[in-house]
Amino acid sequence: MSQTYDTIIIGAGIVGSMMARYLSQYKLDILLIEKEADVGMGTSAANSAIVHAGYDALPGTNKAITNTLAAGMWPRLSQELGIPYARCGDYVVATSDADMDVLESLLERGQINGVPDMAIINGEEMRRREPLIRPDTVGALWVPSGAIGDPFAATIAAAENAVMNGVDLKRSTAFEDFLMEGDRITGVHTNQGDFHSRWVVNAAGLYADDVMHKAGVRPEFKIRPRRGEYVILDKADFQLTNPTVIFPTPTEKGKGILLASTLHGNVIVGPNANFVDSKENTAVTRAGLQEIWSGGSTLVPGINRKHIIAEFAGLRATGNAPTPNPAIDYNQDFIIEIPEEVQGLVNLGGIESPGFTAAPALALMVIDLLKEAGEVLEEKADWNPVRVPRPVFRHLSKDEQAALVASDPAYGRIVCRCETVTEGEILAEIHAPIPADTYDAIKRRTWLGTGRCQGGFDMPRMVQILSDELGIPPEAVTKKGEGSQFLYRPTKQVEEDHLSVEALI
Repeated sequence: MSQTYDTIIIGAGIVGSMMARYLSQYKLDILLIEKEADVGMGTSAANSAIVHAGYDALPGTNKAITNTLAAGMWPRLSQELGIPYARCGDYVVATSDADMDVLESLLERGQINGVPDMAIINGEEMRRREPLIRPDTVGALWVPSGAIGDPFAATIAAAENAVMNGVDLKRSTAFEDFLMEGDRITGVHTNQGDFHSRWVVNAAGLYADDVMHKAGVRPEFKIRPRRGEYVILDKADFQLTNPTVIFPTPTEKGKGILLASTLHGNVIVGPNANFVDSKENTAVTRAGLQEIWSGGSTLVPGINRKHIIAEFAGLRATGNAPTPNPAIDYNQDFIIEIPEEVQGLVNLGGIESPGFTAAPALALMVIDLLKEAGEVLEEKADWNPVRVPRPVFRHLSKDEQAALVASDPAYGRIVCRCETVTEGEILAEIHAPIPADTYDAIKRRTWLGTGRCQGGFDMPRMVQILSDELGIPPEAVTKKGEGSQFLYRPTKQVEEDHLSVEALI
């Protein structure tokens, strides 16, 4: 039997989750569907974690408008949703006169976009601020409103706040087609059945083109995945002098390979930007790692390969939507529209960088589009924008830790030694409003398994905890959902269909 909603949102990445969160303030029945086992497992799980200030996007584009608006929203969002955020500023570094000309252009572009307090500093001042920077630096663009965030925490918190405000979330629910009556969309067909609605929001990220094509919209639009590879450096071995983000001067390929502090204390190096054929190709390559290491070590010569503790890759949803002046813009614009060809569709496409930053502003733009289309949006009197975060043991004082352990002894049992993640934190996430029921879901929420041993110590204990709490056998515990089980059978078990030892002799 199908269910009926006012609005269905396809995709629970940062954009879809923020959309659900902001729409939940109105008297609407909302369904958020996600094809993966958890929210935020696509592009939102593998990016630079930067809250861009807005000086890079071409003025007048959807990218520039949403980036600049959203950059000012994140401090309040971080307070309401209980998520980490730090306005540490960023630098764009120049090593030649030609680079300095580019910095002047970026300064002018940022001023048009409304980015505050930018300034160009000379090479001597840049080297004073960051002694590790390459010695031939001749200047830099300083942008104090640049910030770093946590895409995992932001996506989970936004989706959780939406669920707390009445949004239905269905994971492992893949969109397959639209339900149509003439030129009106009446819902979606999924692998878990049909769901009806008056509106459908396409926030499908890398697959947004496939979704819109099912509705007969923008047949010429295509998303070509662009892979970015990264390495993470051990926080015990390498740190920038002060937490910040350091960019090279951008080129026609994009912003370039950067070094950025993270909110978890590490430094991240990357990404490169190479088109790939598959929307599932997140492989880390030898050539790619060499490329990003070359770029990173050119920018900050003091980094050392022995400091690398993790490597990963993510995909950008690079589209081919037009811009006001494509000749001078090396990125394509965001699609944000209610198309004329069909009724009942809000269409988002090509949401690449700065998509993480822009997500809350994209939600506001969609709300405006719905109002312009005649949708009457009545605010809930009891909408609660606040999502109280659960305790993070390693961030507490000694007295706070002692009090927490006294109230719940599970917080006194360390499961992940590298990052000091306790059993209490893990249990809290398993039983949260959006239950963390896979290893990677726990990892994204607690940072377990991200330190020097990369899960080598905690994994066996985590399998047992998930087995016990979910009431499933250890063989059913997965890393990231169906098909990623850790275990096949107990080591000593001999199955009936196996040959006997004697038969093998």
